[in-house]
Amino acid sequence: MAQHFEVHADNPQARLLKQAAALLKAGGVLAVPTDSSYALVCHMDDKEAVEKMRRIRQVDDKHHLTLLCQDLSALANFAKVDNRQFRLLKLATPGPYTFILEASKEVPRRVSHPQRKTIGLRVPEHKALQMLLDIHGEPLLATTLIAPGESEPMNDPALIRERFEHALAAVVDAGACALQATTVLDLTPMGEGGEPEVIREGAGDLAALGL
Repeated sequence: MAQHFEVHADNPQARLLKQAAALLKAGGVLAVPTDSSYALVCHMDDKEAVEKMRRIRQVDDKHHLTLLCQDLSALANFAKVDNRQFRLLKLATPGPYTFILEASKEVPRRVSHPQRKTIGLRVPEHKALQMLLDIHGEPLLATTLIAPGESEPMNDPALIRERFEHALAAVVDAGACALQATTVLDLTPMGEGGEPEVIREGAGDLAALGL
C-alpha cells in the first residue's frame, strides 16, 4: 500500500520528503505535485523502476519521459545547450515549461527518445518538489500522471491514492495543483540557427519568452 506524505505546499516538511527520497533510492515510483499537475517519478538510473512507471501509465518505450531538474546547472548536465538556448532557458526556469533538447552522454539510452536522441527536461516551480529534488541529489525521471484510459491529468491526491495504492510506493500530497499542462518547446532547431518550435501551448507564457 502506498505511503502518504502530507506536506505543506509553501513550507514543506523536510523530514517527510527525506522519507520519500529514501523510497525513490529503493526503486519506488512516487506520485508528486508539480507546477502543472501531479506526476509519476522514479530514480532515473533504476531500469526496473522506469519500466514499472511505464506499466502504471500503460505507455511503451516510445513514450517521451521527462527529466525533472532542480536548476539550470543540473539541466545542462543532461542536455547539449548552446548560448542561445541557455538564454531562453534562463528566462523560462523555474516554471511550467518542458524543453526538448539534444541528450548528452549522461542520459541513459533507455531514457532518451529512441529515434531522435533527444530528452525532455524541465525545472518545476513547486517548493515541495524542489525540496525533494534537492534531497534526492539528482534529477528524477517523470511522466504526467494520467490514469490509463483517461485523457486528463490527475490532481486529487486522495483519488490518486485510491486508484494506485498498490502500484505506488508513496504519494506526496501537497494539495491540488494548477491542473494545466506545461508548455512544450522543442529547442533543437536553435542548435542549427533556427527558432524554437512550440509543440504544445500550456501553462507557460510564451510572450514572457518573446515567442
